[in-house]
Amino acid sequence: MTAQGMRFHQDASTSNGSQNASNGSKQPAHHTQPSSNGTNGHTTTNGSLPQKNGVHPLTARPTPQPFYGHDREEVTRLIIQGLNDLGYRGAANTLSRESGYEVESPAVALFRHAVLQGEWSEAESLLFGSEPQDEGGGVSIHNGVHQGLKFVDGVDQNHLRFQLRTQKYLELLESKDLGRALIVLRQELTPLEQERSKLQHLSSLLVNTPDGLKKEAKWDGATGLSRQILLQELSRSIAPSVMIPEHRLADLLDQVKKNQISHCLYHNPSRSPSLFADHICDRSQFPLRTVLELSQNAGEVWAMAFSHNGKMLATSGQATDVLIYDSSTFQIMHKLTEHTKHVAYLAWSPDDTRLITCSHDETARVWDALSGQCMLKIDHHAPHPVTAAAWSPDGQSFVTGSLHGNHRLCLWSIDGEPLYNWNVDYRVQDCAISPNGKRMVVISSECQIVVYNYENREEEYSILLKSQMTCVNISQDSQHMLINMANSEIQLINIDTAEIAKRFMGQQQGEFVIRSTFGGADQNLIISGSEDSRVYIWHKENGTLIETLEGHQSPGCVNVVAWNPADPCMFASGGDDRKVRIWSKENSDFPAKRRTRISSANNSSAASTSSHDNTGRGSYEQSSSSVH
Repeated sequence: MTAQGMRFHQDASTSNGSQNASNGSKQPAHHTQPSSNGTNGHTTTNGSLPQKNGVHPLTARPTPQPFYGHDREEVTRLIIQGLNDLGYRGAANTLSRESGYEVESPAVALFRHAVLQGEWSEAESLLFGSEPQDEGGGVSIHNGVHQGLKFVDGVDQNHLRFQLRTQKYLELLESKDLGRALIVLRQELTPLEQERSKLQHLSSLLVNTPDGLKKEAKWDGATGLSRQILLQELSRSIAPSVMIPEHRLADLLDQVKKNQISHCLYHNPSRSPSLFADHICDRSQFPLRTVLELSQNAGEVWAMAFSHNGKMLATSGQATDVLIYDSSTFQIMHKLTEHTKHVAYLAWSPDDTRLITCSHDETARVWDALSGQCMLKIDHHAPHPVTAAAWSPDGQSFVTGSLHGNHRLCLWSIDGEPLYNWNVDYRVQDCAISPNGKRMVVISSECQIVVYNYENREEEYSILLKSQMTCVNISQDSQHMLINMANSEIQLINIDTAEIAKRFMGQQQGEFVIRSTFGGADQNLIISGSEDSRVYIWHKENGTLIETLEGHQSPGCVNVVAWNPADPCMFASGGDDRKVRIWSKENSDFPAKRRTRISSANNSSAASTSSHDNTGRGSYEQSSSSVH
């Protein structure tokens, strides 16, 4: 068999908040002041207590001894915070009294209370500092000059003011107090000289209804989570010794687990590692052997995907048919036969009720996964092949991509209505939409990665590479994109920063389309086929090549791999040998009756020689541009 694979293309006042609470939220008639004894408690203070970070003002003690090499104060304050997070507030208070430490100083507790209660002038005064004021005979909570909270280095204090005053402005709009809102916009926000586009956006919100305001501002209102979110954002700019980040102990424990996972080559459990012992996974629990070979495909296998629930596996490629297997038995559920040329791409809807397939017959089709019936045909890309598709996270729309024409990148409703057309001048090789619905990543035949804001459809940035790319995937946390490149390299790129996080090398690729992907229980693995007929698996965190697996017939290319989302010990690979191989662990409980080879009716034809027609169904159209 002369196996060649599928070719890719070769071508207010500005006085720091010291004014009284005008133009903003009103102060309550009876002002309850918060406690520093825990993260959100309450107590009474006139602000005259010492401001040393986290030290109980009534407790005197000698210089503390380190706790096994760690700062005793830091450890104790973290434990107090952790006890509060766990709901053991009595235990937290007891530890605070006994140790003499508090999670945070009274000033921080007052600041937290002010933000959560919408007391914006008070919040600014506590955050940035204030001069003594005549309170008309009353007792000031500051009782003198307040120096403000300590910031981390390099903080833009005007940006923090802008965040606080934006919340104040939005709450006034929500309460329909347009007069005060306009004063805040003109006298408090504008003088801070933040980005003009932000001010213009805030100005446009003046004409919205409360519901429209929330939608346009992507904000859930004063009674929602907006104040808590604001507090979290502001706390990142306050020195952590002053205001411990929320849930810091839990974050540190997460880091411990991630560090252990990063050093565990064969980490692939479905449950999180225990904190009671050092973590290590046994190689025997890793999917390293073929337990089943599927031979029903009439041509080379180019595209393959498990459904999100892991119950179905769809395959397609050089032949015109698309096969859907029941992954509990790997018997064929449906054979989709309406395409007339190669089917080079497929994708499951988020709820697994639909499957979209993209073909060189110039159409994309949407199928009902239960009945196997074609529900929709998209033919607007004609006379050019449809190369890629991606579903929106809500499953109510999808994107298709093509190489040429006026509709190279289009958004459709599930009823086939055109919703948007990105008027791009490049050829779409592949595309992916982030699970959080915020970004879309497109790779082109012109060696370009283009990242869009999927919510407003606008381009955010683009990257020009020196090599062709064949596929793109986005991680479940929406933080990274995985780019398969024709120079035998896979890159993991941070979507926010566009920086390369890791490079994975060892596989062979230079001529044909290979689709790599994330794998493992926590997507902690990278898996790819190769032109040397092997499957390669890397550890995502440290980049180590874990395994190189033999199995597909040589010579030939392993074109596509897919990991079962519901079974971390199962993945599939498809190649030029027209086979789909199911891999699992050594002691797999995979039923013996399913380990026998399943042969297709035309098994004899599957063993015959396959070849590609470079101007026909087996290859993408050649690019006129050179590789950069």
